[in-house]
Amino acid sequence: MGSLQARLGAGVAIPAHPLALDAEGRFDERGQRALARYYAESGVDGLAVGVHTTQFELHEDRGLLRTVWAGAAQTVAEAAWDAVLVAGLVGDVRQAVEEAELAAGLGYDAVLLCPWGMSERTEKSLLERAAAVGEVLPTIGFYLQDDVGGMRLGRSYWTALLDQESTVAVKAAPFDRYRTNDVARALAEHDRWNEVALLTGNDDAIVHDLVTPTRVTVGGEQREVRIRGGLLGQWAVGARAAARLRAAAAAEADAGSVSVGTLATAGDLVEVNAAVFDVLGGFAGCVAGVNEVLRQQGLLESATCLSPQERVSPGQSELIADVLTRFPELLDQSFVAENRDRWLA
Repeated sequence: MGSLQARLGAGVAIPAHPLALDAEGRFDERGQRALARYYAESGVDGLAVGVHTTQFELHEDRGLLRTVWAGAAQTVAEAAWDAVLVAGLVGDVRQAVEEAELAAGLGYDAVLLCPWGMSERTEKSLLERAAAVGEVLPTIGFYLQDDVGGMRLGRSYWTALLDQESTVAVKAAPFDRYRTNDVARALAEHDRWNEVALLTGNDDAIVHDLVTPTRVTVGGEQREVRIRGGLLGQWAVGARAAARLRAAAAAEADAGSVSVGTLATAGDLVEVNAAVFDVLGGFAGCVAGVNEVLRQQGLLESATCLSPQERVSPGQSELIADVLTRFPELLDQSFVAENRDRWLA
């Protein structure tokens, strides 16, 4: 666990791996492996599989879940890629523990504690599940935005989660500055403030999170907590640009001077995210939007999702085509075009 904590703390860019399906909703193994090969060559630091972007409904089919988890791990091994593999877990304690054991057997390094599929979602039940899963693999806490199934969690919840030695990181993704601040402050004031990594999942504020420190004084000592990396659905597209952006933002933050160019990129990335995550449609097409980018780039056959409710919203495809044209570097247009056929071979 020590080396994992050090690696997460040093800063990582981890894309949330999508699920490749054909137009009829059948698993597309060719597309799935092509995506993993894309990420392996993009310079990112790992993969998160079985998370929201992979579609939570995947967990309803244990056989397919195993296939997807195993396929990602196999592609990572074939590429000789030293990747951090994160498995997204759902459900109540029994299901989550069983999934953690499956992920551990496939070589995953940690789990992301997704709230989806729980019969009772309270701070108490979330903490009990985290403790049980932590007996199997290191855990990453998850503050999920309300629009896609999250709930408000008090600062005391994060303190209690940090008390668990199995917690190696927290992904803050409430899409809310006040709630993100709650997580950062809870960590900064905790005894494990320099042991647990804080990752951004705020796809609407990636750059801002990466360059903004949180400073508190505890017992006369000033502490500074930084979000040095992210685990993001947005980084499922434009992965190469994401890895470079994370490194550049970290370097500028370390130097204590953030450039106007970096801040301008932040605005551009928000524009991209608005199209990909379907802000106009109230985030209804956020998962399908990621797939639609990859479809337009030729890496996926279809933007189809497991749930019929998950689909590209009216007008969203046109918005995505527009940002692909206006921000090609942020979405790896040339990199994907040059390598797509080889990844699909």
